[in-house]
Amino acid sequence: MTSPLRTFAYEHRWFYDLVTTISALSVGGVNRLRSLGLTALQDKLSKGAPVLDLCCGSGETAAPWIKAGFAVTGLDLSPKALALAAQRTPQLQCIEGMAEKPPLNTNQFEAIQISLALHEFSSEERRQVLKACMRLLQPGGWLVLIDLHPAGPCLKLPQQLFCALFETETAITMLQADLPKQLREMGYSTIEQELLAGRALQRITARLP
Repeated sequence: MTSPLRTFAYEHRWFYDLVTTISALSVGGVNRLRSLGLTALQDKLSKGAPVLDLCCGSGETAAPWIKAGFAVTGLDLSPKALALAAQRTPQLQCIEGMAEKPPLNTNQFEAIQISLALHEFSSEERRQVLKACMRLLQPGGWLVLIDLHPAGPCLKLPQQLFCALFETETAITMLQADLPKQLREMGYSTIEQELLAGRALQRITARLP
């Protein structure tokens, strides 16, 4: 079930941007939020490496990677979001498709980013997305996930309110999941988890052996 405020946010860009700006204050602002994937991996990758921004939306989180000199492909299911991404960031190669079954070549990318999108999927769909990333990554390639995490005492109530107003049931389900454990069981290695924003946000990096 989708809340009316969530629908309103996606239909009115100014409101979506306002919500994003307020939410990002706890990590140092919108620019830092959108660069969390890049700052985690840029020193681990070769110059100009091919990077996939999975569920890229309108391209905001792909832009820092492009600015840093990486060759970025953005995949999303929404043609409207991809059209806006192409308009905002012409250097982004936009591909329409499902994250669970991305229409992309095997071993194509040195890194994959999923930023604040994994919680949109059910438990089984999340497994499919993470498996798809294993197929798309080059041997030794990196995955970076930025997403929700159960908040500490100070932000527990605001997080619950935010999820009730702007998220679906899948976000609540993912808050109960142990993503590092799931990645380890799937075969990823070198898994590191960093908790941010009063523990309400997690950044996970994992490597394909």
